[in-house]
Amino acid sequence: MAATDANQPATPAVGAVTVLAPLPGRSVALAEVPDPVFADAIVGPGVAIDPHREGEVEVIAPIGGTLVKVHPHAFVVADGNGHAVLVHLGIDTIQLAGDSFTVHVAEGADLVAGQLVITWSPQAVVDGGRSPICPVIALDTRAASLTERVELGDVLDAGDPLFDWA
Repeated sequence: MAATDANQPATPAVGAVTVLAPLPGRSVALAEVPDPVFADAIVGPGVAIDPHREGEVEVIAPIGGTLVKVHPHAFVVADGNGHAVLVHLGIDTIQLAGDSFTVHVAEGADLVAGQLVITWSPQAVVDGGRSPICPVIALDTRAASLTERVELGDVLDAGDPLFDWA
């Protein structure tokens, strides 16, 4: 979606939602995620983020809605308009059984976009021999429904727009 002015960000269409970067890092194509389920967009389309490695990293809700599922390594937020976003913190991190992750909100909670959900240590994931790359996935939709708001390789802050979802 093109911006109307080079100095103004594009705005999503009516009924669309802007999905925010849930954590700081560098944008990465899903095809680069070292897991075929994400790399081949089997779960759904989206963008991945290679997170900063320094200290504890805060992970925020990418959209407002209900926290329909939360694990230490992943969560899903769904709004009332049919949008559900999966944030997966690292690859094979389920094997860590919650080590290096702190969940701050309970499943079923109503969230606002940008609200803290989890803190974690990407460096601890790397030190354990796993990838810290974080897929951010639009569930139950096609890639054509998304308009990316970032270029691959962009350095992102938590809360920066990732993509619009019509």
